[in-house]
Amino acid sequence: MIKRTEKDQEIVFGIHPIIELLKAKKRKLYKIYTTKPFPKSWEQISKILPKYVEIQIASKDTLNNFAGTTDHQNVVALASPFQIRKKFFEPQREKFLLMLDAIQDPRNLGAILRSAYCTGVQGVIITQKDSSPITPTVLKSSAGLAEYLEIFMAPSAKFAIQELKKAKYEIYLATIEKSQNVLQTEFKLPLCIVIGNEGTGISKNILDYGKHITLPQQNSEISYNASVAAGILLFTISTQNKLI
Repeated sequence: MIKRTEKDQEIVFGIHPIIELLKAKKRKLYKIYTTKPFPKSWEQISKILPKYVEIQIASKDTLNNFAGTTDHQNVVALASPFQIRKKFFEPQREKFLLMLDAIQDPRNLGAILRSAYCTGVQGVIITQKDSSPITPTVLKSSAGLAEYLEIFMAPSAKFAIQELKKAKYEIYLATIEKSQNVLQTEFKLPLCIVIGNEGTGISKNILDYGKHITLPQQNSEISYNASVAAGILLFTISTQNKLI
């Protein structure tokens, strides 16, 4: 049985999450567990693995129990905690922000963070209430790219939106009804695009704080998956402002 030796150690699993953690150099990897024979992609990790990292061999069943999933690709590690940004963003420095209002599915969250990295998002705001935290599943779903992002955790959507207003960010809310077509919208930096909960959308108490935009779709009764919508919106904003 594998046990964590320190309270401040977090599990990271999967080839890409561990590789990107090592490349990002924002936190420390303490120990890595894998199987023998080594998994096919082990060489990608081993060639950048610091010498101080302890390598232990474990059975696949042991890794399943430790990670709480079979989706670990036979590599599970212990690392220092994921770094959450403490200072709010500044429009002079971080011009392209993404706010996620109560995204609950860790795979959705991870997929959105992956898109955020790919489209040049400079800061991400997640809400503490009713949201998925940054879990090993989130990191795996982001292909490890969340390691490079500046992520701020707000106590509530209302707090975050008020801070954005105070800092004079342009705010765009992704909604369905009474919204302007995203293809007809001029996105002005510095800005923040807000994506709401998978089921209920953006919190009602912040709906009056920004410009409503929507993605065209075939049937108004059906909406895009939150991570798909986020990817399309981020790509649209990024290309319009020549950020990628």
